Amino acid sequence: MSETSARTIGWIDLANPTRFVALADRLAPWLWSAATLVLAVGLYLSFAAPADFQQGITVRIMYIHVPFAWLAMLCYTLMAASALGTLVWRHPLADVALKSAAPIGATFTALALILAPFVLPHLGFSPSTINRILIWGLFGLGFDILFGYTGLLSFGQSAFYGTGGMFAAYLLTEAGFPYVMLSIVIGSIVAGVVGYLVGLIALKRTGIYFAMITVAIAEVFFFAEFNPLSAFTGGENGLPGVPTPVINLGFTVLKFDTDWTMYTFLAFWYFVGIVVALRIVRSPVGAILSAIRDNPLRASALGHNIHGYKLTAFVVAAIYAGFAGGLLATMQGFMPPDAFMFDTSGQLVMQTAIGGAGTLFGPLIGATVWLYLSDFFQNVLHLGPTWKLVLGIVFVLLVVFLRRGIVGAIDDLYHMARNGKTAAELVAVPSQAKAAIVEAMPARHRGTGPASGPILQATGLTKRYGGLAANSDIDFSVERGEMRGIIGPNGAGKSTFFKMLTCEVAPSAGRIVFEGRDITGMGVTDVCQLGLTKSYQINQLFDRLTVRQNLIIAALGETRGKFKLDLFKSIRSVPGLVEQVERTAALVNLTARLETPVSELAYGEKRRLEIGLALATSPSLLLLDEPLAGMSPSERVETVALLKSIARGRTLIIIDHDMDALFELVGKVTVLQEGRVLVEGTPAEIKNNAKVQEAYLGGVHGEVA
Repeated sequence: MSETSARTIGWIDLANPTRFVALADRLAPWLWSAATLVLAVGLYLSFAAPADFQQGITVRIMYIHVPFAWLAMLCYTLMAASALGTLVWRHPLADVALKSAAPIGATFTALALILAPFVLPHLGFSPSTINRILIWGLFGLGFDILFGYTGLLSFGQSAFYGTGGMFAAYLLTEAGFPYVMLSIVIGSIVAGVVGYLVGLIALKRTGIYFAMITVAIAEVFFFAEFNPLSAFTGGENGLPGVPTPVINLGFTVLKFDTDWTMYTFLAFWYFVGIVVALRIVRSPVGAILSAIRDNPLRASALGHNIHGYKLTAFVVAAIYAGFAGGLLATMQGFMPPDAFMFDTSGQLVMQTAIGGAGTLFGPLIGATVWLYLSDFFQNVLHLGPTWKLVLGIVFVLLVVFLRRGIVGAIDDLYHMARNGKTAAELVAVPSQAKAAIVEAMPARHRGTGPASGPILQATGLTKRYGGLAANSDIDFSVERGEMRGIIGPNGAGKSTFFKMLTCEVAPSAGRIVFEGRDITGMGVTDVCQLGLTKSYQINQLFDRLTVRQNLIIAALGETRGKFKLDLFKSIRSVPGLVEQVERTAALVNLTARLETPVSELAYGEKRRLEIGLALATSPSLLLLDEPLAGMSPSERVETVALLKSIARGRTLIIIDHDMDALFELVGKVTVLQEGRVLVEGTPAEIKNNAKVQEAYLGGVHGEVA
């Protein structure tokens, strides 16, 4: 066999598998759809067999559902193989590719949905309980995107749950609208619109204040449903007479009028919901949502419009809630008023905590545990009114001993089992990473000013906090391509000055011009998009994410802009992202640690990653706030070499107290004292300046010389 044929099988180039990876990514959604449709039809026929085939559930499973299940599993096997194939050649971001396609999660979900109606009844679950679990699980998917992935704890999801369900029920009962599925979809859209309007108000606050606003919103909706809108919602009676879904396929009509046929209907929509949710959280938007959860201030400083992304998560959660509310109405044939109650939101939060927030599968597991125990305490143990007390105690115990929930505990056990292997793999790699010399990604000229001359000019810059002036009347100018140092004693106003330059804080007076554009009063997100960013004196990283994910989040701000709703796009398909991440990681000597959680990095590695995040945005002006602080001598030498390499074609302004290292790096130094510019000059001039020696070094002339 020739060399060419050995490296090529058909259309698959073994040396360059990009075509294979792209085709696998395109095939995955179609395989999902085919498998889901096959499962739904097979499961439906198993429970809705004609009268002359009522020979028991075992016979129906054997002759109807098993062939359909095998056909579905063939689709899932092809899907998993296509994704796993991307790992054969160790393609860049291959691990991300596997996670993006999400074949494993989808396959296990499908298997669980297939087996549930045949296993759970033997464990004491009634058909209606199983159906309620699916609705709560779907309801929880949206909430998990909002809470588990974005970090926004909302107690107002019952408002959207009830709104979507009531609107769909009203169309089907009072308005005489004949299309069940279309009514559910319309109800979810209405819930999304309401969620958008509520989000505009609630997201003006964060933390506990945001949570309290959502509580108030839920109570307002509950009051409106029972009083002003009771003519439309039925008040305390709800809306009875909601029809069950009927789907006319032309050659046959699918009726979901029994518990088990309704299970097929709900299982199908839950599977669609989990696939959509997996796609969202593994899209660029999902990556940014995780960044907002971990460190919203840094996410904003990397050029992301965090308010827009928070509002997106809020609307997505509202749509999921509205859709689940519509399914509840069709399952029960009645839309209950208690869907609006605060108790509904409380149960959702507790179910998600039990199952595991930030996992997507946690809400379903939590709903299973919660509803099973509810039925068990009431119907088996006959605890009467005390069942809620016992269930509350169980909830507290689960949260205390399983802090990340059931799914999180399983994930922890998995990673504990892999720790030995992972540690062994990391031992020999760093030496190879240090050998390579990598050029930084070039700075991008995004301003309107000339390509030469001053890149940054500050005039009369002043910042007052009440009667205290942190900075007073500072005039400051930096030439394009210059490396400028800023020194001064503690309390001289250096960090406040940096914050004004990057628009983290607005100046009380003065003007800032960057690349010919007046940026005074702009936000930190906007100036990062223009090409001005900084690294922080105290590390501002995304500690729950890996090094690769941190760099991806930083690079996405530059490659996508500050806001883009590519909810269903794969991260690896973002143009230039792979190269940006790989080159930045190599530049800061973290290639061997790309898959390591940031929380496990050494301090020196975290400082390099801090610089890497700023560097991944391709800034034309990079401000570094004490990049050498807290480092060992060897780490300082390595970081100084890093700063020299990234300075090529880029303007740097550096604050640091390591005088020797700073004077080695920069060509000009600005000295601040008591919030004012004391003197500017070359390192040699600053060393011999009597004012600097007096102010900064306490007048010890001999030691400076």
